Amino acid sequence: MRLYRFLSGDDTSAFCHKVSAALNKGWELHGSPTYAFDAANGVMRCGQAVVKDVAGDYSPDLKLGEQ
Repeated sequence: MRLYRFLSGDDTSAFCHKVSAALNKGWELHGSPTYAFDAANGVMRCGQAVVKDVAGDYSPDLKLGEQ
């Protein structure tokens, strides 16, 4: 099965570490990163989609971050 996650966070090194951790767990980048101003909080926010192929059947109960 193919899993999809969208990682997001403030534009800090913590976001880069979140993406790096996913890549090191076998996730692959999917598409281009996004970057937008969060006017409500006055910060820039980043996003990156990642995908991963795993064995088994999909269930909405899957903990994607643990895959």
